[in-house]
Amino acid sequence: MYEAMMIAATGLQNQQRRIETIANNVANVNSAAFKSARLDFKDALYTAGFRPGPPRTPEPDGNQQKGHGVMIAGITKDFSMGALQTTDRILDVAIEGEGFFHVVDGFGEAVYTRNGSFHVDELGFLVTGDGYYVVDVNDNRIAVPYGTESINIGETGNIIFIAGEEETTVTLGLYTFRNITGLLSAGNGNYSETVSSGERLPTNARVRQGVLEISNVKLSEEMTRLIRTQRAFQLASRALTTADQMEGIANNMRR
Repeated sequence: MYEAMMIAATGLQNQQRRIETIANNVANVNSAAFKSARLDFKDALYTAGFRPGPPRTPEPDGNQQKGHGVMIAGITKDFSMGALQTTDRILDVAIEGEGFFHVVDGFGEAVYTRNGSFHVDELGFLVTGDGYYVVDVNDNRIAVPYGTESINIGETGNIIFIAGEEETTVTLGLYTFRNITGLLSAGNGNYSETVSSGERLPTNARVRQGVLEISNVKLSEEMTRLIRTQRAFQLASRALTTADQMEGIANNMRR
Protein backbone atom coordinates (compact mmCIF):
# COMPACT_ATOMS: atom_id res chain seq x y z
CA MET A 1 0.00 0.00 0.00
CA TYR A 2 2.81 2.34 0.88
CA GLU A 3 4.38 1.89 -2.56
CA ALA A 4 1.05 2.63 -4.25
CA MET A 5 0.74 5.85 -2.26
CA MET A 6 4.30 6.85 -3.15
CA ILE A 7 3.69 6.23 -6.86
CA ALA A 8 0.49 8.28 -6.81
CA ALA A 9 2.18 11.05 -4.81
CA THR A 10 5.04 11.40 -7.29
CA GLY A 11 2.49 11.51 -10.10
CA LEU A 12 0.59 14.34 -8.41
CA GLN A 13 3.72 16.33 -7.65
CA ASN A 14 5.21 16.09 -11.14
CA GLN A 15 1.97 16.66 -13.01
CA GLN A 16 1.67 19.86 -10.98
CA ARG A 17 5.12 20.86 -12.27
CA ARG A 18 3.96 20.18 -15.82
CA ILE A 19 0.91 22.40 -15.30
CA GLU A 20 3.23 25.18 -14.07
CA THR A 21 5.39 24.81 -17.19
CA ILE A 22 2.34 25.02 -19.45
CA ALA A 23 1.09 28.06 -17.53
CA ASN A 24 4.45 29.78 -18.03
CA ASN A 25 4.28 29.10 -21.77
CA VAL A 26 0.76 30.52 -22.05
CA ALA A 27 1.66 33.57 -19.94
CA ASN A 28 4.50 34.41 -22.36
CA VAL A 29 2.55 33.93 -25.59
CA ASN A 30 3.05 37.64 -26.36
CA SER A 31 6.67 37.92 -25.14
CA ALA A 32 9.17 38.74 -27.88
CA ALA A 33 11.36 35.77 -28.91
CA PHE A 34 10.09 33.59 -26.04
CA LYS A 35 10.80 29.88 -26.51
CA SER A 36 8.28 27.34 -25.21
CA ALA A 37 9.34 24.57 -22.83
CA ARG A 38 8.22 20.98 -22.36
CA LEU A 39 8.56 18.92 -19.18
CA ASP A 40 9.71 15.32 -19.70
CA PHE A 41 9.40 12.47 -17.20
CA LYS A 42 11.20 9.20 -16.53
CA ASP A 43 10.71 6.24 -14.19
CA ALA A 44 12.00 6.86 -10.68
CA LEU A 45 13.56 4.79 -7.90
CA TYR A 46 13.89 1.53 -9.79
CA THR A 47 15.39 -1.33 -7.78
CA ALA A 48 16.32 -4.86 -8.80
CA GLY A 49 14.35 -7.71 -7.25
CA PHE A 50 14.96 -11.42 -7.71
CA ARG A 51 12.59 -14.34 -7.97
CA PRO A 52 13.10 -16.93 -5.22
CA GLY A 53 13.28 -19.84 -7.64
CA PRO A 54 15.79 -19.09 -10.44
CA PRO A 55 19.41 -18.30 -9.62
CA ARG A 56 20.26 -14.64 -9.09
CA THR A 57 21.29 -13.47 -12.50
CA PRO A 58 21.09 -10.09 -14.27
CA GLU A 59 19.21 -11.69 -17.16
CA PRO A 60 15.49 -10.83 -17.51
CA ASP A 61 14.26 -14.31 -16.57
CA GLY A 62 15.86 -14.12 -13.16
CA ASN A 63 15.46 -10.44 -12.42
CA GLN A 64 12.49 -8.17 -11.75
CA GLN A 65 12.50 -4.39 -11.96
CA LYS A 66 10.40 -2.71 -9.34
CA GLY A 67 9.45 0.95 -9.75
CA HIS A 68 8.15 3.65 -7.45
CA GLY A 69 6.69 6.37 -9.66
CA VAL A 70 8.05 9.09 -11.89
CA MET A 71 10.55 11.92 -11.74
CA ILE A 72 11.45 14.86 -13.96
CA ALA A 73 13.91 13.90 -16.70
CA GLY A 74 14.43 17.47 -17.85
CA ILE A 75 12.91 20.58 -19.37
CA THR A 76 13.30 20.75 -23.14
CA LYS A 77 13.31 24.13 -24.87
CA ASP A 78 11.83 24.47 -28.35
CA PHE A 79 14.22 26.80 -30.20
CA SER A 80 12.25 26.85 -33.44
CA MET A 81 11.86 30.37 -34.86
CA GLY A 82 8.71 32.28 -34.03
CA ALA A 83 6.80 34.39 -36.52
CA LEU A 84 8.24 37.78 -37.50
CA GLN A 85 6.19 40.87 -36.77
CA THR A 86 6.83 44.22 -38.46
CA THR A 87 7.10 47.13 -36.02
CA ASP A 88 8.86 49.76 -38.22
CA ARG A 89 10.91 50.77 -35.16
CA ILE A 90 14.54 51.30 -36.18
CA LEU A 91 15.98 49.62 -33.06
CA ASP A 92 13.80 46.52 -33.34
CA VAL A 93 15.90 43.75 -34.87
CA ALA A 94 15.03 40.11 -35.59
CA ILE A 95 17.26 37.17 -36.48
CA GLU A 96 15.98 35.15 -39.41
CA GLY A 97 17.51 31.72 -38.97
CA GLU A 98 19.50 30.06 -36.19
CA GLY A 99 21.47 32.47 -34.03
CA PHE A 100 21.62 34.75 -31.00
CA PHE A 101 22.65 38.31 -30.20
CA HIS A 102 25.68 38.52 -27.93
CA VAL A 103 25.04 40.78 -24.92
CA VAL A 104 26.71 41.27 -21.54
CA ASP A 105 25.07 41.84 -18.18
CA GLY A 106 26.05 44.37 -15.54
CA PHE A 107 28.83 42.07 -14.28
CA GLY A 108 30.35 41.67 -17.73
CA GLU A 109 29.14 38.08 -18.11
CA ALA A 110 28.27 37.01 -21.64
CA VAL A 111 24.69 35.94 -22.34
CA TYR A 112 22.82 35.35 -25.58
CA THR A 113 19.32 36.33 -26.65
CA ARG A 114 17.04 36.43 -29.67
CA ASN A 115 15.04 39.37 -28.33
CA GLY A 116 16.15 42.27 -30.52
CA SER A 117 14.08 45.03 -28.92
CA PHE A 118 16.99 47.40 -28.33
CA HIS A 119 17.17 50.87 -26.75
CA VAL A 120 19.76 53.56 -26.13
CA ASP A 121 20.53 54.15 -22.44
CA GLU A 122 21.42 57.47 -20.79
CA LEU A 123 25.11 56.91 -21.49
CA GLY A 124 24.55 56.35 -25.19
CA PHE A 125 25.06 52.57 -25.25
CA LEU A 126 22.82 50.15 -27.11
CA VAL A 127 21.06 47.93 -24.56
CA THR A 128 18.34 45.28 -24.35
CA GLY A 129 15.10 45.65 -22.42
CA ASP A 130 16.89 44.14 -19.40
CA GLY A 131 19.60 46.79 -19.57
CA TYR A 132 22.22 44.34 -20.91
CA TYR A 133 24.80 45.85 -23.23
CA VAL A 134 24.72 44.80 -26.88
CA VAL A 135 28.25 44.04 -28.09
CA ASP A 136 29.91 43.82 -31.50
CA VAL A 137 32.00 41.08 -33.10
CA ASN A 138 35.03 42.30 -31.11
CA ASP A 139 33.12 41.93 -27.80
CA ASN A 140 32.98 45.70 -27.32
CA ARG A 141 29.90 47.55 -26.16
CA ILE A 142 28.14 49.33 -29.00
CA ALA A 143 27.95 53.08 -28.39
CA VAL A 144 25.62 55.29 -30.43
CA PRO A 145 27.62 58.37 -31.55
CA TYR A 146 26.42 61.73 -30.29
CA GLY A 147 24.19 63.51 -32.79
CA THR A 148 23.19 60.35 -34.67
CA GLU A 149 20.37 61.18 -37.08
CA SER A 150 19.67 57.75 -38.54
CA ILE A 151 20.58 54.12 -37.94
CA ASN A 152 20.69 51.53 -40.71
CA ILE A 153 21.10 47.83 -39.90
CA GLY A 154 21.99 45.48 -42.75
CA GLU A 155 21.20 41.80 -43.19
CA THR A 156 24.70 40.77 -42.09
CA GLY A 157 24.42 42.71 -38.83
CA ASN A 158 26.32 45.81 -39.94
CA ILE A 159 25.07 48.94 -38.18
CA ILE A 160 25.67 52.31 -39.81
CA PHE A 161 25.25 55.37 -37.57
CA ILE A 162 24.84 58.57 -39.59
CA ALA A 163 25.50 61.90 -37.86
CA GLY A 164 25.59 64.71 -40.40
CA GLU A 165 28.32 63.81 -42.89
CA GLU A 166 29.98 61.30 -40.57
CA GLU A 167 29.30 57.58 -40.66
CA THR A 168 30.27 55.02 -38.02
CA THR A 169 30.01 51.30 -38.75
CA VAL A 170 29.97 48.39 -36.30
CA THR A 171 28.87 44.78 -36.64
CA LEU A 172 26.53 43.01 -34.25
CA GLY A 173 27.91 39.95 -32.48
CA LEU A 174 25.81 37.10 -33.88
CA TYR A 175 26.52 33.50 -32.89
CA THR A 176 25.05 30.04 -32.72
CA PHE A 177 26.03 26.84 -30.91
CA ARG A 178 26.63 23.25 -31.91
CA ASN A 179 23.93 22.14 -29.47
CA ILE A 180 21.57 25.01 -28.74
CA THR A 181 19.36 22.83 -26.54
CA GLY A 182 22.32 22.63 -24.14
CA LEU A 183 22.17 26.36 -23.37
CA LEU A 184 21.34 27.34 -19.79
CA SER A 185 18.35 29.62 -19.33
CA ALA A 186 19.36 32.89 -17.63
CA GLY A 187 15.81 34.29 -17.44
CA ASN A 188 13.84 36.72 -19.61
CA GLY A 189 14.79 34.97 -22.84
CA ASN A 190 18.54 35.09 -22.12
CA TYR A 191 20.81 32.05 -22.27
CA SER A 192 24.31 31.19 -21.08
CA GLU A 193 26.92 28.99 -22.72
CA THR A 194 27.53 25.57 -21.13
CA VAL A 195 29.71 22.54 -21.72
CA SER A 196 26.69 20.81 -23.30
CA SER A 197 26.06 23.65 -25.76
CA GLY A 198 29.70 23.89 -26.79
CA GLU A 199 31.52 27.11 -27.63
CA ARG A 200 29.85 29.76 -29.72
CA LEU A 201 30.17 29.60 -33.50
CA PRO A 202 29.64 32.13 -36.32
CA THR A 203 26.20 32.03 -37.93
CA ASN A 204 24.91 32.79 -41.41
CA ALA A 205 21.54 33.98 -40.10
CA ARG A 206 20.13 37.19 -41.56
CA VAL A 207 19.18 40.28 -39.58
CA ARG A 208 16.05 42.28 -40.31
CA GLN A 209 15.52 45.85 -39.08
CA GLY A 210 12.12 47.11 -37.96
CA VAL A 211 10.97 43.56 -37.19
CA LEU A 212 10.60 41.53 -33.99
CA GLU A 213 10.41 37.77 -33.53
CA ILE A 214 7.36 36.86 -31.47
CA SER A 215 6.87 33.88 -29.18
CA ASN A 216 6.84 30.40 -30.72
CA VAL A 217 4.18 29.18 -28.24
CA LYS A 218 1.29 27.40 -29.99
CA LEU A 219 -1.82 27.83 -27.86
CA SER A 220 -3.62 24.86 -29.40
CA GLU A 221 -0.76 22.52 -28.42
CA GLU A 222 -0.54 23.99 -24.93
CA MET A 223 -4.30 23.54 -24.37
CA THR A 224 -4.05 19.92 -25.52
CA ARG A 225 -1.15 19.31 -23.11
CA LEU A 226 -3.09 20.97 -20.32
CA ILE A 227 -6.13 18.70 -20.81
CA ARG A 228 -3.91 15.59 -20.86
CA THR A 229 -2.08 16.76 -17.75
CA GLN A 230 -5.34 17.43 -15.90
CA ARG A 231 -6.56 13.91 -16.71
CA ALA A 232 -3.27 12.41 -15.48
CA PHE A 233 -3.52 14.52 -12.32
CA GLN A 234 -7.07 13.26 -11.69
CA LEU A 235 -5.94 9.65 -12.22
CA ALA A 236 -3.07 10.03 -9.74
CA SER A 237 -5.41 11.69 -7.25
CA ARG A 238 -7.89 8.83 -7.50
CA ALA A 239 -5.09 6.29 -7.15
CA LEU A 240 -3.89 8.00 -3.97
CA THR A 241 -7.42 8.02 -2.54
CA THR A 242 -7.90 4.34 -3.35
CA ALA A 243 -4.56 3.38 -1.79
CA ASP A 244 -5.48 5.33 1.35
CA GLN A 245 -8.85 3.56 1.57
CA MET A 246 -7.18 0.16 1.14
CA GLU A 247 -4.70 1.05 3.89
CA GLY A 248 -7.62 1.92 6.16
CA ILE A 249 -9.34 -1.38 5.43
CA ALA A 250 -6.14 -3.30 6.19
CA ASN A 251 -5.68 -1.48 9.49
CA ASN A 252 -9.26 -2.28 10.57
CA MET A 253 -9.16 -6.00 9.69
CA ARG A 254 -7.89 -7.00 13.17
CA ARG A 255 -11.06 -5.85 14.89
